[in-house]
Amino acid sequence: MTTTSTSRAPTVPARLRDQARNRSGAPAYHVLQPDGSWRATSWAVYYDEVLACARALSAHGVGKGGRTAVLGFNRPEWCVFDLATMAVGGAPAGIYTTCSPPEVQYIIEHAEATVVLLEDEGQWAKVDAERDKLPKLSRVVMMKGAPAIDDPLVLSWEDFLQEGAAVPPADIDRAIDELEPADLATLIYTSGTTGPPKGVMLTHANLAWTALVVADLFEIRPTDRVLSYLPLSHIAEQMFTLHGPITHGFQVYFAESIDRVPDHLKDVQPTILFAVPRIWEKLHAGIAGKLSQATGVKAKLAAWAMGVGREVSALKCRGQAPSGLLGLQYKLADKLIFSKVKAAVGVSEMHVGISGAAPIAGEVLEFLASLDIIVHEVYGQSEDCGPTTFNRPSATRFGTVGQAVPGVEVAIADDGEIIVRGPNVFAGYLNDKAATAEALDEDGWLHSGDLGALDADGFLSITGRKKEIIITAGGKNIAPKNIEAALKQTELIAEAVLIGDRRKFLSALVWLDDEALARKAEAWGMDVDAARGSERLQQQLDQDVEGVNALFARVEHVRKFTVCPEPLSV
Repeated sequence: MTTTSTSRAPTVPARLRDQARNRSGAPAYHVLQPDGSWRATSWAVYYDEVLACARALSAHGVGKGGRTAVLGFNRPEWCVFDLATMAVGGAPAGIYTTCSPPEVQYIIEHAEATVVLLEDEGQWAKVDAERDKLPKLSRVVMMKGAPAIDDPLVLSWEDFLQEGAAVPPADIDRAIDELEPADLATLIYTSGTTGPPKGVMLTHANLAWTALVVADLFEIRPTDRVLSYLPLSHIAEQMFTLHGPITHGFQVYFAESIDRVPDHLKDVQPTILFAVPRIWEKLHAGIAGKLSQATGVKAKLAAWAMGVGREVSALKCRGQAPSGLLGLQYKLADKLIFSKVKAAVGVSEMHVGISGAAPIAGEVLEFLASLDIIVHEVYGQSEDCGPTTFNRPSATRFGTVGQAVPGVEVAIADDGEIIVRGPNVFAGYLNDKAATAEALDEDGWLHSGDLGALDADGFLSITGRKKEIIITAGGKNIAPKNIEAALKQTELIAEAVLIGDRRKFLSALVWLDDEALARKAEAWGMDVDAARGSERLQQQLDQDVEGVNALFARVEHVRKFTVCPEPLSV
């Protein structure tokens, strides 16, 4: 029996079948139990679960060209249902848990989903409120543990699986074998900030190729483990929870909730951690806050260790290792500082740290790297399965988003737009020829909508968003990304949005970092509520914004800002 950890079958469902056959008893995923332990499920059982779900979908008429939808937090059932839909030749569509009833209705109807999987009563209420506008919906399935819904449209997870008992397993096996690389595999719905969300059509070839190539960049092993906690309706999380683990055989731990992530990180100590910038920013803020309280010998020791960390991380980012005196200093710094800090935040065994989905400031990456926490920034979009460029272990430059993924072409168009071509580029938008023609040109180039520049070594820097360029009343073109990032680098500002289109000057909406405000309030000798409306806070923010203004041309200065009282939602 082969023990290879990587399956190179042409589709993800076939790769899952390979893992079940070749590594049947090895752990595939883990779920937290009431006693605090993690229960493992093997690859063989995982495949059996997908097989049972695929049989049930087949019994409900979902086959080649069929569509389903999933609405819920990261759970094994989410993945099983998604994979089962692909296995029978259909395409699943994930829906964000925060979507409103009309948004849920739009995606289900646009995707022409006939069977929908829901997490709980709250998500059922959204579908129930719009059911008159969902003529194609024939069945709603509830995830395990959801309260019974007394409605003829709804089945429990267990009852749904039972309905597939009459479908021969060989039928599903045959369906997997008949999947074509060019077939539609999944639908990823965009945020819809400029209109209704668009359905990004990704093929089996797109998913299989991307999962294989990207993970190869980081020498992924079957002993690796990830924590699944970001929305599975996003292609990036699907790569780290579904397609990557199934391709390379590594293990997934399902977070109980987004609020439990800090605890889970310390418990699981994942070896691979994909996070959006806000996660890394909060990690940076928390560590920096504690280090700022150190005094005397501890402060000097931390400063020395971070100096060593900066030198070592610079070598690692060029594919080199510390040696001689620096190597000895690194071992000592790791023993005294790095290992303790990393264990405390849950990254003691991390060998792949990735930031994506939005820009992250180079200062955050450099700070973390000084503590031996190296985070590699990735750039891409749903339309190319997530990665266009990647900073990788032997070739990382902070402040850039790395070099093109091997096999992918990246170029800069005459107007500065980043364009991409490769096996990961999507097949188009579902039922939207006009939008597809706008995004994909005749030569197969995907027009990203982002502005960027390539250096002599092929490292890409993002300079702005083509449609987000602010044109002031004076006719000046301003890219808000860098200014917003600089504002977020101040201690108190967590988020910032620049405003100035067709206006005489720039202003900003800012949101405060609650933890940073609490630290300031304590230093000022007042409670948080008092600090929030204090003159002291206003003076500090004025000073911070002026410090940011000093970094930019006069026309790019923020003249006014408003602190928003409510935090931004997901």
